[in-house]
Amino acid sequence: MQTRTLPSSSSASPSAVPPRGEASLRHLPVNLFASVMGLSGLTLAWRVAHTSLGLPAVVGEAVGALALGVFLLLAAAYLTKLVRHPEVVHAEFHHPVAGSFFGTIVIAVLLLSSVVAPYSEAAARILWTVGAAATVILSFIVVSRLLKGEVDASHAVPAWLIPGVATLDIAVTGGHMPMAWAAEMNLLASAVGAMLALVLFAMIVSRLVHRDRLPAAMTPSLMILVAPFAVGFLAYTNVVGGIDRFAALLFYFALFMFAVVAPKVFRRGIAFSPAWWAIGFPIAALANAALRYAELRGSLPLWVIAIALLGLLSLAMAVLTVRTLRIAFNGKLLA
Repeated sequence: MQTRTLPSSSSASPSAVPPRGEASLRHLPVNLFASVMGLSGLTLAWRVAHTSLGLPAVVGEAVGALALGVFLLLAAAYLTKLVRHPEVVHAEFHHPVAGSFFGTIVIAVLLLSSVVAPYSEAAARILWTVGAAATVILSFIVVSRLLKGEVDASHAVPAWLIPGVATLDIAVTGGHMPMAWAAEMNLLASAVGAMLALVLFAMIVSRLVHRDRLPAAMTPSLMILVAPFAVGFLAYTNVVGGIDRFAALLFYFALFMFAVVAPKVFRRGIAFSPAWWAIGFPIAALANAALRYAELRGSLPLWVIAIALLGLLSLAMAVLTVRTLRIAFNGKLLA
């Protein structure tokens, strides 16, 4: 069977998006919301490290403020894009690859509910409720599209996991929501997210094994393969109220997948683009899981792994932030 060349994950469709030239908001990629995911995940990891290891709390809180500011900036910019260029946003949303990145918006909202929780419980409730509702709707749309049939198997790329992981993030961020209905929402989200993650993970691995390798520009998205298991660990432990052996299995498989994909992602020859933000949240989820598991076990090797992941995540977020600012200021980000 002949395979098709995959388009860039940050574009919509060749016919819908005009040739790149002048800087314009019409070229603002939706996957930039992954930056908010990574920064928010880093905030939560530093909070755990502060509690467990006594690391400075100010680091995590400063990153959290940055995450909130970036989200507000991106939200304003993307809403402007929607108003001025609705046909481009429509094409992005319905694109078989780029459409999955709309999940980064709802995940960002869910994570920000945890970021702001220590400062405003009311704001946290509102953000989580809006994010949870939007995530369930998005998951419904994604599954409905797939069940229409005639989906090109070559489009089964790691980005497809984002809507499923988004559903799991409802339980990750909603474990302490006081509303009477929150517990049932967390169970619903865990059920939907777990099954979506497993089914989509199998489809994606099959595509990666039997079809052409991903284009170089999409290589960073391989890190998303870690997310279902790391996020699954966090969601499961929130729902059951503790870390048991099944949670440990999820953590160790996430760690195994990270060891497999990291050498494929962190190599020379892959140009920087907003697609690199795809590495942020999976590593953040794994770092949070590692810190929690190390805290439970109290094992030195586990603490070494957890601290190393936190260091890698902090470095990666710093590099991605600087490089994104660089292409934003020189006009290449929207060109």
